[in-house]
Order: sequence, then C-alpha cells, then structure tokens
Amino acid sequence: DGKLAGLVELVHQARSTEIPARKELELSETDDTAIVHAQAHSFQDGDVVGVVVVLNDVSEVRRLERIRRDFVANVSHELKTPLTNIRGYVEMLMNGAGADEDRGQRFLEIVQKNALRLNHLVMDLLSLARIEENGSRPALSPVDLRAFVEEGVRRHEPTAVRREQSVTVEGDEGELRAMADREALRQVFDNLLDNALKYTPTGGKVVVSLRREQGKAVLSVTDNGIGIPQEDQARIFERFYRVDKARSLEVGGTGLGLSIVKHLVQWLDGTIELDSTPGVGSTFRVFLNLVPVD
Repeated sequence: DGKLAGLVELVHQARSTEIPARKELELSETDDTAIVHAQAHSFQDGDVVGVVVVLNDVSEVRRLERIRRDFVANVSHELKTPLTNIRGYVEMLMNGAGADEDRGQRFLEIVQKNALRLNHLVMDLLSLARIEENGSRPALSPVDLRAFVEEGVRRHEPTAVRREQSVTVEGDEGELRAMADREALRQVFDNLLDNALKYTPTGGKVVVSLRREQGKAVLSVTDNGIGIPQEDQARIFERFYRVDKARSLEVGGTGLGLSIVKHLVQWLDGTIELDSTPGVGSTFRVFLNLVPVD
C-alpha cells in the first residue's frame, strides 16, 4: 500500500541502526489527509529483536500552521497595495504635482481613499483578533429583534437613499426576542446589510425578514444583487476570500467582513446559512436562540 510505504521504510531504517528514526508521514483517507510524526526505535530483548513505532497525529498542528502562513501572506498583500499607492502619490506631490491645484486635489483624494482602506483593514483585523482571543461567550440577554432591526435599517437609510435602493422589514407579527449580545449582533447585522447594499445595483431591493423557524429566531437579509456562484459559496466565510476581487476593492471591501460575521454568530451560540443564485440575489439567514419562556 502506497500509504504505508513511508512507514515500512522507517521501520527498515530503525532496524539498521541504533539511532531512532524519525519521519513525518501523510496518510490519506478519502479526501482527508492525516499527517503523523512517526518515530521508530529498534530493540533487542534476549533473542527477540523488534522495532517500536510511535505515531503522533500532528494534522491539526500542520493545518493551523498552514492557516497562519496563508493569513500572514494575505495580510501582507492586502497592506502592500494601498501603502504602495499612498507612497507613490505622496512622492508625486512632493515632486511638484501639487502645483496644479486640480491634479493635486485628485491625488490627495486617492491618498485619502487608500488611507481609509488601510484603516478599515486594521479595524477588521483587530475585531477578528478580539473575537478569537475571547474564548468564552458573552453574557447573552434578551433582544427585541424587530426594534433592533428597524433601528439598524435607519442607520443605513442614507446609503440606500443615495443609491435609490429600498430596504423593507417583514416577517412574523408580534414581538420576536432572541438571546444575544447587542454589540455583537449590531456588527453582524450592519455587515450583512452593508454587503447587501454594496452588491446590489442602483435601484435594487433589500428585504430584512424576522421569523420563527424550528424553535429559533431567524434574521434574514435578502437582496436582488449580483449573487454568489455555487462553487464560491462554501468558501465565502473564509478570511480574505472574495468572489470578485476587483468589485470588492471598488466598493471598499476588506475580505474580512463575512469571516467576522461567522465568528460573531458562533460566539452568540447561533448559526448562519447562505442561499444565493448568480444574477438573482443572495439571502443570509442568522439563527439565534429564542428567549426561554418562563
């Protein structure tokens, strides 16, 4: 078996020397690959000669190392582009480009845009760090979702009006209360509604829905925007993953928003689902625990 070839080789190596043999092996099972650190020691007890093999599963360690490497590479790349732009335009201004008032103003606006992008990126990174460092869940308390959502929609009304978009709230009648942390839930809702407005064309429609489903409070944000291809939906909550990078950069996305949303929803002991069709739109559903009935 090809999977065991490395282990057989390690045993042969240990039998030929008194020095322990060590090797990292990949043992594939279906689509998953288990990575083990193998150590083989030869021994002799009277007439008995053998080899003791100790296997230590390091799959999770290697996975986390890969995630860290990818994260560092992504952060470096995301920081490099706006920093390069800022440096380039500042150098042009210092070399006299600012003498032309219109041209200088245009360059300063580009510098400001890239500085704001850097600020958004750093703030999102700090948010992720705070969420991941705080292993314990926050103290959850009852939140009236209808009042909460209506307040959130009002915060985004200027953006919707500017883009001639409509945002409506619908769903079950009466009060719907869920267990949540208000600040974490505000960040989740703002992110989802902001994305819906960003990726929906001018004149588009966004619907926020509140319902009870299967004993849960469900907060949904639906748009009739560009949608997300099926092959990208499984990865949409990964850090820095973008379906359309050019469009994401154009509208100011950092690639971290949905990752923050997923972490926060889990932090609230909830779950999140996506249903999307390219060219039709997307629906994000957040499932939260209802307030227990006394």
